Amino acid sequence: MATVASSSPRTEFFKQLKVICVPLSQLILRAQDLASDAKETRRLLDSLLNTWTAQVSKDASILDENLAAYVFFPLSHLLRKQDKYSVLVIEAVIRLLRTLIQDGWKAKIELDLSQQLLLFLSFTIGGAPGQTERRELPEETIIEGYRTLTALISTMGLALALPAAPRLDNQIIPALGHGVTVMLDSITVGVPPLIQLEALRCLQAVFIEIHDNGLLAQFLPGTVSCLSKILSPPQQQKTQKRVLIGALGVLGVVLTTSIADIKVRGLLKKLETGSEVEKDPSAPEDDENKLRIELSPSWLKATTAQVKIALSAVLKLRNHESEEVQSALDKLCIALLDECHASLADCQGILVESAMMLEEEESTRSTLETSLQDLVSIYPELGGSVKSALFNWVTGLPRVMQSNDERVKQLAVRNVLRGSKHAASLHLDSSTLDDSLGDALRDSVVALMKGSRTPRVQEGEGTDVILSAASGMERAESGMDAYRPIILDLQAQKSTRTGIMTLISNISSPTQQVKLATTMLAYIQDSDGVDQVASYWLAFELLKSSYARSSDLEELFDLSSLDETKGQEQAFQELYDFSASVLSSHSDPEDVDWRLEAIALEVSAFASSRLKSDFRAELVDVLYPVATFLGSQTPQLRSHAITTLNVIAASCGYGSVSELIVDNADYMVNSVSLRLNTFDISPASTKVLTMLIRLTGPRLVPFLDDVIAAIFAALDNYHGYPVFVQNLFAVLSEVVSQSVKSDTLLIEDANFKTVDHKKRSLPRLGIAGILTTLQKRSDRARKTAKEQDDETPKSHPREPWGPEKPQAKSLLDALENPEEDEEKPEPPPEEAKPPSTPSYTLLTRILSLTQHYLTSPTPTLRKSLLDLVGTVSPALAPDENAFLPLVNAVWPVTITRLQDPEPFVAIAACKALAALCSAAGDFLTSRFKTEWYDSLSKWLARVKRDAEKTRGKQASSGGRVGQMSGAVASSLPSRSEILIPGRQKNEADGLLVRSSGAVALPESSAGGGLGKFALASQVWDAAVELLKAIVSFVRVEDEMFDEILGLLGDVIMRDREVRETLEAVNADAVWLVLWERGAVGPRKGTPLVDGVVFAGGTSGTS
Repeated sequence: MATVASSSPRTEFFKQLKVICVPLSQLILRAQDLASDAKETRRLLDSLLNTWTAQVSKDASILDENLAAYVFFPLSHLLRKQDKYSVLVIEAVIRLLRTLIQDGWKAKIELDLSQQLLLFLSFTIGGAPGQTERRELPEETIIEGYRTLTALISTMGLALALPAAPRLDNQIIPALGHGVTVMLDSITVGVPPLIQLEALRCLQAVFIEIHDNGLLAQFLPGTVSCLSKILSPPQQQKTQKRVLIGALGVLGVVLTTSIADIKVRGLLKKLETGSEVEKDPSAPEDDENKLRIELSPSWLKATTAQVKIALSAVLKLRNHESEEVQSALDKLCIALLDECHASLADCQGILVESAMMLEEEESTRSTLETSLQDLVSIYPELGGSVKSALFNWVTGLPRVMQSNDERVKQLAVRNVLRGSKHAASLHLDSSTLDDSLGDALRDSVVALMKGSRTPRVQEGEGTDVILSAASGMERAESGMDAYRPIILDLQAQKSTRTGIMTLISNISSPTQQVKLATTMLAYIQDSDGVDQVASYWLAFELLKSSYARSSDLEELFDLSSLDETKGQEQAFQELYDFSASVLSSHSDPEDVDWRLEAIALEVSAFASSRLKSDFRAELVDVLYPVATFLGSQTPQLRSHAITTLNVIAASCGYGSVSELIVDNADYMVNSVSLRLNTFDISPASTKVLTMLIRLTGPRLVPFLDDVIAAIFAALDNYHGYPVFVQNLFAVLSEVVSQSVKSDTLLIEDANFKTVDHKKRSLPRLGIAGILTTLQKRSDRARKTAKEQDDETPKSHPREPWGPEKPQAKSLLDALENPEEDEEKPEPPPEEAKPPSTPSYTLLTRILSLTQHYLTSPTPTLRKSLLDLVGTVSPALAPDENAFLPLVNAVWPVTITRLQDPEPFVAIAACKALAALCSAAGDFLTSRFKTEWYDSLSKWLARVKRDAEKTRGKQASSGGRVGQMSGAVASSLPSRSEILIPGRQKNEADGLLVRSSGAVALPESSAGGGLGKFALASQVWDAAVELLKAIVSFVRVEDEMFDEILGLLGDVIMRDREVRETLEAVNADAVWLVLWERGAVGPRKGTPLVDGVVFAGGTSGTS
């Protein structure tokens, strides 16, 4: 029962096959019309394939070689007529054959059948040898053919591995050789990638499953040649990544199965002993060995030589962009170094070098995989190859750094880095290698600096831009990472720069880094130019890296007592001393590479980050030189200076850079004062002083008396240098700007009232006020008359009114008896004037000094001095006894600046005079009166004419405005209906209908030119402000007021502020001018007198 039960599933499956195989056999053997039967044939084949596949999924144990032979019977007849069937039928047959081979015949397939299937599949895929016309097959059919061929070769390998299996005979070897040829042809470039991958799998199966070394040696040259062709340039660039990875894997299998040490160990021994059995040429050759290569030492030697050539081309893939390709190549190198260590001894150099370049990081490598370090521990001779490869990379690094290809540079740096790690992990110490590494690093950095594009220096940025950046640096980053790169600062060079920094940070040990840095410090003293910058930068980076690595160890161990730490501190102290000297010599006229100074700034910042609050003692020597770089013409240095100040402030415990500078202002002021006293003055010094004053504010000004005195001395000695004088006055201007903000600027212990010279209109008294005034006048008159009536008339005086003068005798008595004079009471002493504050004294000296430089040939200096006068005048005004003499001193040179040829200087002069008017008031009455009739009125009239011409207006005649013209006049109503501005009964402003031929055009209607933006218009606007200040603060005569009113007649119609200013002095005159221009109507309540006509009214009768 068990037998029946066990054979029941197989019987049922056989019945299923029979139902399909019998009709299929009949259909094929009938051979009537194959084209019409193709559809039915394909249906039966698909049904047969599905039935077989279903059984494989269900229970493959019942399948055997007998069932496979039964199914193959109809297929064998079909294969005889394969050329007459369609491609789809052939593809279905190939797919069915693969399942029969894998699940039916398995290891029991006969070699004759294998030979037939090999030929069938080879001819189907690649065509028969000598065939001129080849049948075109779709990609899917070829792929199925290779998959079936792979299954067939694997099955053959299983069959040949059986104990009683026969050896491959001369009949199957040609078929297998043709199959390998077809595979190699499908691997070449131009074939679809899927076909290439299947051909590679099939070729790999040949070398894995066939264990006949002589036969594999026959296939080895062609296989290696074909694989190296697609793996080496230029074809590797046309090959897909997955094909390259597959080809590398197949190449490793081919070499390790053909010439592995275990396969050719006998030949290796013969090569070592030099004994090789020569073959007798007269001996008959065995037929079975005709198609095989005889393995001999000479063959092995020739083969390894050819393999080395192929590998030298294949290993160029180590520079491939794909990490997967690099990983596959790394596995190939490790496999060959491990399994072909002796047979490929000549290739050890290039294999070790490639393995060092390609080895993955330790974090990504599996512990089960063999690494290069493992192989070096097994084969010590590989350590020499590691050192040799590293030495070649190090010595060739400077040459590679001259390349224009950034990727090549990055690969070279990465190679040196990985080689250094291998040498360190394998403890391969070499003094020659260490010396060459330091020289190579320096030469490489020099090559990079010379080859990189020099950054364009942007010059001409002013102090305000620098100071605004300085005031905003409190919010900037305060770490060492905030610095911009000094070398390789382009975005395209970022990866190269990162690689160089990583190399510096990881080469050798901290002790070796300190030694290299010490060597670089020696180069600094003996070199200049780019070589000095490169050595300086390398020394700093090496020491910085050694500190970073040492700090990690100090967290676990106390290394302070070791000599290594002392050497590190000595090296850094030498580096810091050199940096301090570079910073202090910044103001020297020598042309210094800006990168040298930038590195010095970074060294100072790094020193502060290490010493923290202890670095405050170094601020005496460092702070001022660092601050001078804020005035540098190089943007990179300005940025470095800002970052350095941020780092120093944060490291020393200050909340901001402003706090740092204010707290150490005495150091900086002393430094500036020393330079000024020795006339060592540079633009940077003045800019730093300006920044210092701006940051500290008014509280520093009282302590600048020595500095200001030095500036005055410098002005006396260098008055012939306009730009230099302008820089010095920029400092004085900043002193003034900060001083006027002080709350204690005025006289000490004195209370002065606020100065206000503004003229205000008299209040309206009304009827009650008029009656009160008349009553006061009447009382005063009666009092005067009564005093005259009570007074008795006296004759003319007969003796002197004053006290009697001492005679000569009286004088002699006073000299002989001084005691008598002492007894007489002395007159009371005059009240002493309170002392002035230092800030007030400085401002008076500065204002007094401006008069000597307002005639400077530099327009910008004249303008800045006039601005200074306008700024300082209101601050000095409360003490009239000290201020008015200064006004008298600066008046002549200030008033003449109105005639300056530069419009912006004239505008500044108007503003300065307006400020003097506000501060001095009626003191300037006689001066303006004199200037008015001499030249001021003429200048104002000329400025007004120029402005009117610029604005496209015609000069008015007889105090009347110009007539409208052209399109403007034609667009308005008739003359009797013109609307003009005026006053109505209940409105402050309004429109009245008036018959007039004179119409004032608004300013906005003026055409032509730049209008109010023209220089002439701006000068006139400044002149209007000056006239307004004169009328507001200075007492003017009526005639002068009338002329001013005539000049401003058009202005008061549109500017309410000017109008109110003039009305405060004489409202009636202003109204009359407005009435003449038709801007106001008749006044309310015009008196009516018989025979008299008032302005704006009509004649009346009594």
